[in-house]
Amino acid sequence: MANTLSAAKQARAALRRRARNRTQMTTLRVSEKKIRALAKSGKTDEAAKLLSSFQSQIDRAAKKGVVHKNTASRHKKRIAALLKPAKA
Repeated sequence: MANTLSAAKQARAALRRRARNRTQMTTLRVSEKKIRALAKSGKTDEAAKLLSSFQSQIDRAAKKGVVHKNTASRHKKRIAALLKPAKA
């Protein structure tokens, strides 16, 4: 429980930020799982189409501070490497 008015306000703001961050993280996880599932099932063309939207989503999340920039970079790299053998 907050002891001051400003601490109470910060607690309310933290709840709002948490809700916004959770929705973005859920969207990112769902997108990544879709791409991985498509790649695993052999539908690499469809997965490649989703790749650019996933990369822009995760870049936006990193820009807003939802995920760290290195974490975003690592996820993008791993997903791209997953689809790279299919392109070759």
